[in-house]
Amino acid sequence: MRVLCVHAHFDDFEFVAAGTFELLRRRNLPDFRARVIVCTDSRSGHQFRTRDETAAVRLAEQEASARLGGYEFERLRKPDGRPFTEAAHFVTRDLLAALWKAIRDFEPDYLFCPPLPADPRAGVHPDHITVADAVRRIAYLINVPHEFLDEYPVADETVSRWIRTPVILNTYDGYMAGDNAGELVVDVEPAFDLIAAQSWCHQSQINEWLPWVARHHLEPTADLAAWKGKLRARFDRQARELGLPAGRAHEVFSPTAWGVVPTVEQLERDLPLALDPRRRERLAALLARWG
Repeated sequence: MRVLCVHAHFDDFEFVAAGTFELLRRRNLPDFRARVIVCTDSRSGHQFRTRDETAAVRLAEQEASARLGGYEFERLRKPDGRPFTEAAHFVTRDLLAALWKAIRDFEPDYLFCPPLPADPRAGVHPDHITVADAVRRIAYLINVPHEFLDEYPVADETVSRWIRTPVILNTYDGYMAGDNAGELVVDVEPAFDLIAAQSWCHQSQINEWLPWVARHHLEPTADLAAWKGKLRARFDRQARELGLPAGRAHEVFSPTAWGVVPTVEQLERDLPLALDPRRRERLAALLARWG
């Protein structure tokens, strides 16, 4: 199995899918690979570091998290090799082309990405919805081999490799309060300590930038033990929003019809889901309509 998480910023992955990736890794599946692609350089998200310094620090923090989590990390680059800057408010052809190539190169079975809001009252982070929109737009084109040959030319256009289209799941998005669904629930409590350690790598984010932004109601955290308490409270807030039991860490996902539509049996076989009978029945009916 190959799983891929595509998100906007350094540290987004740790708060939405790190536990699920870890539980899959612990299954010791043959040839299992996990990769995280970050679509911006995160250089704008700081109040006292220069943009170049911020980009370098945030990159190093993500690399440290990747070493702890045992996943591959890739910073998305434009066809000309330059990274995408932060505040990517619009879907561009360069972004579509770069995602098309990155997904085709890795050929995941499951692709995790941010959601798109349906309710206009829901909060948004502009970079998150740009990435979500780009993944949605590129999904059909994953197995269209000539779509971006101007950006990525090949020697012989008469020879193409068939690429499987993945199942595409939306992650939870804390910025999108009021419009998260989360039909798929994964109990990641066994991986809670690792999630805390991976997210703790992002010191310039959780102890510098987020307290400055203020909407997160965070004060700088003294040590990893204190950070675990804040992370636990974050999971409990998510549980209240989605009607999940408090006191345990859960990651939640929503299926889409952007890629291959799975069956509920396939999802239960491939992912470490915790589905109660009512939730499973609703999910099975939804997927049956789409499929």
